[in-house]
Amino acid sequence: MSPAAIQPGALFINGKREDAVSGRTIEVRNPATAELLTTVPDAGSEDVDRAVAAARTSFVRKTWRGLPPSRRERVLLTLADLIEKHRDELSLLETLETGKTLRESAGADVGPSASCFRYYAGWVRKIHGETIPVDGSFLNYTLREPMGVVGAIVPWNFPLQLATWKVAPALACGCSVVLKPSELTPLTALRLAELAVEAGLPEGVLNVVTGYGTTAGDALARHMDVDKLSFTGSTRTGRALLNASAESNLKRVSLELGGKSPNIVFPDADREAAIKGAFWGIFGNKGEICSAGSRLLVHGDIYDEFVETLASRARRLKLGDPQDKLTMMGSQISAAQMERVLGYVQSGVEEGARLVCGGERDAEGAKANGFFVKPTIFADVKPSMKIAQEEIFGPVLAAIRFENTDHAIEIANGTIYGLAAAVWTRDIKLAHRMAAEIQAGTVWINTYNGFDNGSPFGGYKQSGFGRDLGMHAIEQYTQVKSVWVAL
Repeated sequence: MSPAAIQPGALFINGKREDAVSGRTIEVRNPATAELLTTVPDAGSEDVDRAVAAARTSFVRKTWRGLPPSRRERVLLTLADLIEKHRDELSLLETLETGKTLRESAGADVGPSASCFRYYAGWVRKIHGETIPVDGSFLNYTLREPMGVVGAIVPWNFPLQLATWKVAPALACGCSVVLKPSELTPLTALRLAELAVEAGLPEGVLNVVTGYGTTAGDALARHMDVDKLSFTGSTRTGRALLNASAESNLKRVSLELGGKSPNIVFPDADREAAIKGAFWGIFGNKGEICSAGSRLLVHGDIYDEFVETLASRARRLKLGDPQDKLTMMGSQISAAQMERVLGYVQSGVEEGARLVCGGERDAEGAKANGFFVKPTIFADVKPSMKIAQEEIFGPVLAAIRFENTDHAIEIANGTIYGLAAAVWTRDIKLAHRMAAEIQAGTVWINTYNGFDNGSPFGGYKQSGFGRDLGMHAIEQYTQVKSVWVAL
């Protein structure tokens, strides 16, 4: 698929392609080349109104939630099959709009998205209430009912996968959805909606509005007829969405926000496994991942050797065309993000951290027009430095020395974030102690970035609240009604 083969996008409302009322459009570019891919509508509040109205109508008329559970299960399973059938197309679209490698698009976005729909298809017939023994001559039972109209706002780093994390459980619960992808990466979300209708999802149940967060996103967050808002993105935007909920209809909100995850290596760790985990924990998806192991905490006994080994590998990491099978890391998502990353590099240098490798744009050869940043490692980082406190969202690693277990725990918990963490050690008692004391929603032991549809994912502290994935996501899209019957 060449950029010339990509047709202009359209809003997807009530099963139909629509233009924005204003007629305005947004350019979608390939960040690896800066080449124009296509345009999509710049949705405004009127367009969000239309999408929400379509979702509300489908919910009230029970066109989806009123279907037999076995039929809804089959639709979600068919959608999973269609995602797999169109794996190459979706992977290429994802690579073109994000700059990530084809390997990452297929393995970390498209494949897991199909799996996620298959997992939640299995939940359709397992969502139910319970009977409760109460005092007196009463029958008391509960109904677990769909929340209603769900607004889902997703970022640009894993566009298809993160959309699926919200759409799949919401549909399994019987909700109707308005999905707003990032203006930078709208293409796979639009294709997902088309495939959903092909799978048998009734019109109006899944709608997609393309636009900016400050306009379309804000309109969705403030809409009086949206019952639930699910968001993945920055902590700053999460605060704005909470304000929007408070100032509108107090819609339920779940937030998966930023991270500054500590990746902690003890001297007894399997050294090769820990190096590999630390390497891909920060350079996977070019560092544009909320759970990136951007703080590497290494015990003083092995610190220098460990950091130099990582740096040696980082210097050999091949950047280039994301469609080339030999490419190991693609481009940052945009010029603005590239400049943000380089700004943090400058901050690290100014605060006295030692730049071991990288730290600059890679504009060599065919990469000249793209937004590539060389894999960057800082050593001798102090926990208070900006690069150790703030989410960079790029391939920049802050290596911090620690001397003992208590010191490692203090550093690990010393940020506003609490999304994920990892511990590398052969001491099982130490591993479990660390898992208990680290303030994070996920702790990996002797591995990094492990995910499964059955395992919940979300944050502590300012990394948000609510959980994606697993049975806990069902709680985000349902509400419980208590029924009393006098006997």
